[in-house]
Amino acid sequence: MLRGGIQFSLLTSKSQQLTIDNGQLTKMRILGIDPGLRLTGYGVIDWHPLRPILIDGGVIRLNATQSIADRLVELERELGEILDEHKPQRCAIEQLYAHYKHPRTAIMMGHARGVILVAAARRQIAISEFSANRVKQSLTGHGHASKAQVQRAIATVWNLPKPPSPPDVADALAIALCCGRFTQMGRRSPMTEPI
Repeated sequence: MLRGGIQFSLLTSKSQQLTIDNGQLTKMRILGIDPGLRLTGYGVIDWHPLRPILIDGGVIRLNATQSIADRLVELERELGEILDEHKPQRCAIEQLYAHYKHPRTAIMMGHARGVILVAAARRQIAISEFSANRVKQSLTGHGHASKAQVQRAIATVWNLPKPPSPPDVADALAIALCCGRFTQMGRRSPMTEPI
C-alpha cells in the first residue's frame, strides 16, 4: 500500500472549525472520497463560499494481488490516518452506482464504501453521499462530463499548473466541492445526515 499525494504544492490550513455567520455556513472542513479497492482518491478542502481552500489530496494505493479482506484492512488503516490528521467535519462519498453490465464492480466498490462509512461513523463525522452525475453537474455544469473534464475543472478551481493525477484525486476533490455547495445552500444530498 502506498499513499500518493497530488502532484502539486498544497495549501495548508490549521483552521478546522465550523463557522456560522448570520445563519450562513462560512467555513467547514470536508473530506471527499472516491472509493475503490485499487485506488481510493481523497481530497480535503476547507469550504468557504467565495473561495474553497485546497488542503490535501491524493490516493490510497492498495495492492491488487492481496485478498479483498487484506485490502479492506489496509484501506481502513490509511483512511483512519487521513481522518485523524485532517479532522473533517463532514465526509462526502460517491454513491454506489451499479450498471447491469458490470455488477461485480458495484459489489467491489460497496466493500470499500462500507469501510469508509464505518471509519467516518466511528469518529462521529457527518456523512454525505452524492451520485457521480450530481457531482459532475455541480462542478462542470454537465452531469456526464468525462474524467478529463473533471480534472481540468479542478485544476481551474485552484489555478493548478496541471490537472490532478490520477483522476481519482480530481473525483474526490469534486465530491468535496459538491458537498460544500449543497451544504452552503442548506440542502441535503439524497442520502445524507442532517446538516
